[in-house]
Amino acid sequence: MSEDLIPNPIVLQRADPCVLRDGDQYYFTGSHPRYDRIVLRRASRLEDLQAAEEHTIWVKHESGPQSQLIWAPEIHRVNGAWYVYYAASPTGAPSADEPGTAETFNHRVYVLECTDADPITGTWVERGQVDTGWETFALDATSFVKDGVQYLVWAQQDLAIRGNSNLYIARMANPWTLATPAVMLTKPEYDWETRVFWVNEGPSVLQRDGRLYLSYSASGTGIEYAMGLLTADADADPLDPAAWTKSPEPVFTSDPAVGIYGPGHNSFTENEDGETVLVYHARTYTEIVGDPLWEPNRQACAQVLPFVDGEPVWGAPVPLTRPAPTSTEVLPPEGMPQLTA
Repeated sequence: MSEDLIPNPIVLQRADPCVLRDGDQYYFTGSHPRYDRIVLRRASRLEDLQAAEEHTIWVKHESGPQSQLIWAPEIHRVNGAWYVYYAASPTGAPSADEPGTAETFNHRVYVLECTDADPITGTWVERGQVDTGWETFALDATSFVKDGVQYLVWAQQDLAIRGNSNLYIARMANPWTLATPAVMLTKPEYDWETRVFWVNEGPSVLQRDGRLYLSYSASGTGIEYAMGLLTADADADPLDPAAWTKSPEPVFTSDPAVGIYGPGHNSFTENEDGETVLVYHARTYTEIVGDPLWEPNRQACAQVLPFVDGEPVWGAPVPLTRPAPTSTEVLPPEGMPQLTA
């Protein structure tokens, strides 16, 4: 399959997309525009995910720590069980006066577990908050297993470091408990990481050809949103910050020539031919009316990530081949449209 054979968007109005290929099936989740539930879709082809039925596997609590702004769920398979990592908040965002710091939300990282064979029809159990070692804004958890050991990577705010979030890693004792203290891998430092907001978030890990690739997103969520990259040897200790090399330049950015803006918060999967597929969200316009938090038109897209001589060739976002909503109207949560193919 070549990159122009994946019709984009693969799913409409789903930011922070996560695609997991298990056997011959693709499982999709992402932030629902109402931020009030976690949903799954399943299809045998990436291009069929938009038309696939969406199943709600969890809804936010009526009150308490998991009652608002359910963000960025990710589905993972670990030791035969299914896990969804997500962020939830008890409140909205307080004001912040520090220059270069956005209003910080109050999210923490949580975990759901399903030990049934089918995550769509199976029972999901709350495993609670992941204790990352301190209580500050935390979100965008992802996981990977290397040499039989599970690791968690996530974004969190350190109040002693300028900005909203840095990326941290820890080894896990089980899928909801850290076994080691958090280690910081990257913080916003380059110009392209500090536009509008000082942010490193949305990590995703790819293991291929003896290398570890850790992608992430930086800056504000408009046209300035872009993806960065850390790289390490597969035989290195992932908990050693010195093992990772950070690219000084972004690897995936907006392309006005094709009308794709703010590509980021990606995940990795593979197609039927074993090629790596980059999954990400993007907008198709730059002018957003009102609060961008409730602007629903970040579309989930996918394209093959070619490797040449063992190195990824990131290139640019490919043009959309399916129609996507173009309205800049900000819709209230209760008014979110449910779009079909």
